[in-house]
Amino acid sequence: MPTSPFKAPVAPAPKHFAVGDQVTHDMYGLGRVIGIEDGIAALVDFGSAPMRILSPYAKMTKL
Repeated sequence: MPTSPFKAPVAPAPKHFAVGDQVTHDMYGLGRVIGIEDGIAALVDFGSAPMRILSPYAKMTKL
């Protein structure tokens, strides 16, 4: 039943980014993905410097 207190919580789907995606990060602000390491990290240019953001990208969202 959908209202059951024993229902297991649904895990959020893993985030996937592609080169060229505009993103925002809680700490670094706005940026653009310039590289991807499959399942490991995303290289993001935040203007001041490129940063390597490790998966699971908890603080980064796609715009």
